[in-house]
Parts: sequence; C-alpha cells; structure tokens
Amino acid sequence: MQIKPILAAMRHHKAGTVLIALQIALTLAIVCNALFIIQQRITRMSRPSGVSENNLFVIRSDWADKSDTQRIDAQMQADLIALRQLGSVQDAASTNSFPLRGTGWDNFIKLQPDQVKMTTDSAIFFSDEHTLATLGTRLIAGRNFTASEIAAQKPRDAMHSAQVIISKDLAQRLFPQGSALGKTIYVSMGQAPSTIIGITDTLQAHMTGSWAGPYAYNAVLIPARLLNDYTYYLVRAKPGQLDAAMRDAPKALFAQSRMRIIDHKDGVMSFAQVRQRAYERDVGMAILMGIISVVLLAITAAGIVGLTSFWVGQRRKQIGVRRALGATRGDILSYFLTENLLIGIGGVLAGAVLAIGINLWMVTQFEMARLSLAYVVAGVAALLVLGQGAVLAPALRASRVSPVEATRSV
Repeated sequence: MQIKPILAAMRHHKAGTVLIALQIALTLAIVCNALFIIQQRITRMSRPSGVSENNLFVIRSDWADKSDTQRIDAQMQADLIALRQLGSVQDAASTNSFPLRGTGWDNFIKLQPDQVKMTTDSAIFFSDEHTLATLGTRLIAGRNFTASEIAAQKPRDAMHSAQVIISKDLAQRLFPQGSALGKTIYVSMGQAPSTIIGITDTLQAHMTGSWAGPYAYNAVLIPARLLNDYTYYLVRAKPGQLDAAMRDAPKALFAQSRMRIIDHKDGVMSFAQVRQRAYERDVGMAILMGIISVVLLAITAAGIVGLTSFWVGQRRKQIGVRRALGATRGDILSYFLTENLLIGIGGVLAGAVLAIGINLWMVTQFEMARLSLAYVVAGVAALLVLGQGAVLAPALRASRVSPVEATRSV
C-alpha cells in the first residue's frame, strides 16, 4: 500500500491525528515509569530480611513506671526467663529494634577515631547471647556474645561496647580488601574502639524505605539491654506452635508484672505482620500505579476506537468509491491499520523521549533508579499492539461497506 495517500488524508485530519499521537505519547511515558516503579517496589518487598521469619513474633512492652531503671533491668531479665520457659517457645531476646521495624537507632561508623566524615551508616540492634538464635540469623564468622558481656544501658549513655557483631554487608563495606573479623571500628561519637568478634549472614536493618539506600543491610549488634521507656521482645515459637506462643507469651509477661502496657492491636505481631506493615506503602504504591496504567491504556484504546469510527463514518463515500474502483475488503482494512500504525509510531517516538525525560527528573528529585530501556522498548511494542487491536473493529466495519451502500448514503 502507498503511504503517500494515507499521509495526505492525515493532513486533512490534523487535530484528531495530533490528539491521538499525544495521547499515545503521554500514556507510554506514564505507563513505562509506572511499571518501572511497580517493579522497583516488588523487588524491594521481596528482599530477604536475613531472619527466619516463620515462627517468629514480636511483643512490645511499655513500662508503666519509667523512672526506676534498676527495676526495669531486673524485670526484663525476669521476663526473658519466663518467656524461654514456656512450652511453646523456643527462644527469646530483648532489643530496641529489629529488621523491618521501619524506625530505630542508627549511627555513624568510622574506622579511625579522628575521622571527620563517617565511613558509612548502620542500624544498631541491642542484643544478647540469645538474639541470633531467636532471629534465626546465621553466624558465618567469629563467635556469639557471652552472657557476661551483656550490660544494661540507658538511652542517654554514650553508646559503646568493647565487642560487636556486624552483618556481612557492613563488613564488606568497611573492609573490602579482607576479613573484618578482629578489626576495630568506632560505633559511637567517642574515641573508644569496638572489636568485631562475629559476622552474621545477611541481616537487614530496620530501614525499609528507598532512603535507606546503601545502608539497608548494614547492622551492628551490641551486647546490651536498653533501659528505655519500652522494650521489644523477640520470641521464636517452636515449629507449628506460633499461635499458641503468641497467646501464652503476653500472659507470662503479665504474670511477671502488671506494671506494663501491651497494646491489644499492635503489641503482639507475627513477623508476617511486621513484613506486611513494613511494605504496606510499597503495596499501595504498586496498586495505585497499576490502576493508573490500566486506566490510561483503556482510555487510549477507547480514543483510538472512537476516532477511527468517526473517520470511517466521514469516509463512507470515499470507501465506496474505492470499492467501486476494485479495492478489496483487505485493502480497506490494511488502509486503516496502516494509518493507525503511522500515528502510533509518531506517538511512541515522542512518548519514549518523554518517558526518559520524566525518569531523569524523578532521579534528580526523588533519588529513583534510572529507567531501563527494556521498559521503553516493551512499552513501545505494547502500545503499538494495543493501537492495532483497538483499530481492528472499526477497520473491519469499514471493509464491509459496499459500493452501493456508500453511494446511497451521499
């Protein structure tokens, strides 16, 4: 088929042609970036926490009397003994925060005491000799804490410990040329060094958002009980006894002391609930982007159908003349498909440039990753296929117009 007559016809319908091309361009730009955002969110949600999440749950205990730190320390130790003695519980530990919590302590990590700038940032988890077993996190080098190394610490005390355990990602960041085991780092703002006595396998920080960036798997475990207004108890249930342990544990804590508050809604959460809460914004964003994409594609398809149907109605006489001169139904069908393809190509070329431009703007404004060209290519192919599919029905109707019917409609 000759393209020149088609281009001439499109020049007579500039407004409709430009409108559909712009609609295709805008749809491509938004859908490509939306699908890229969805992929980024799904990837983030599927990241491993480094925790054996099955049979693990968390209890938050707020102290009614926050002034007596010695009593709080004694109570925490009694609580842990009571939890570990439950028949449905395998192990338990206290902490200030945990992976996927969303908020918690983090601190600058330095390699030299007189460093002005940090080497990196890291989550800080207060831990004891039961923490790794409770989390189900594997120690890949070195040793665990001993009971004699665990000390009580108030929130305003200078955070320092002679021994620390760090995650393997933090170890590789700090000492990329060799093993971090036995090396010293500076966790607090003071001058006292901490010796790395152990390295865990993957262990996610409490940070889950995109702002966590390169620090998402930096974790430092320090041997201490935090004497804060509240504490978190990590509890690992025995296999198959998670529900029973989640019922038994609060009762055991209240049996130790009624001078505490455990919220009936958020005070006891399985780790599945912790993960769901940590990524609920990502789920919401993915759903929103998906809805926007579907709506835009539907509107674009409807626009192509409507405009082509309008053109078919306007060109009935022209179609009848062509049929009378010997054009087959296939020729008429091919004409409208080709016309729509040319409009679509113009739209996707503009849309590809716009999609990359929007992504570059989001990279600078929101620290997003750069859009992969694979999304642009896939989007271009999808929009062209969608356009051809949308124009097929009105094009088939045009091909069924007979010369006699077209003449009678004059």
